[in-house]
Amino acid sequence: MAKLTQAKIVETASALIQQTGRTDISLSVIAETLGITHGALYKHFSSKQALWEAVAADWFQTHILQQISVKMNTNDSKPVTTLHDWLWALVNAKKSAYEADPEMFALNTRYVDSNPIVLRRVLLPAYQQVDDLMQYHDANYQRAETILAAFSIFMLPNFKETWQQDDYQDRFEAMWRLIRLGVS
Repeated sequence: MAKLTQAKIVETASALIQQTGRTDISLSVIAETLGITHGALYKHFSSKQALWEAVAADWFQTHILQQISVKMNTNDSKPVTTLHDWLWALVNAKKSAYEADPEMFALNTRYVDSNPIVLRRVLLPAYQQVDDLMQYHDANYQRAETILAAFSIFMLPNFKETWQQDDYQDRFEAMWRLIRLGVS
């Protein structure tokens, strides 16, 4: 058997969710699928919560952040325009992920979005991307975090029913107009 890694465990847990359509996969089932003991999982994750947080964080990175194709053009003299496009791509990637994979969205909701400490940790790569786009050089990503917080109604599960409303883009643009001058 190949060396067991956290990435392999996360991959296996994610695959089991896809295969079963359920997010309540037991650690015993994951261990059995990997051909290891239940206790061996705890060598890689301190708790069931930690494992599911890792699965949800991987899903966010793979199915949301990596889906954003907007890149900062070094010749672009308007990083604010690029930020707008990046944010629009982000909220639409989250919306698409919800529509395409409701099971993983539910897992993400249960283990990440309902826990502010974990949510901040999962969003850190997004904060870094905003910081890079805007060239803030902010070690704590406070400005980037504030920008994403302003758009939380387009990303948090409690608001998912509003993502299909006809005024979705209008509401996004209204929020953008409110914060636009403060992001530079």
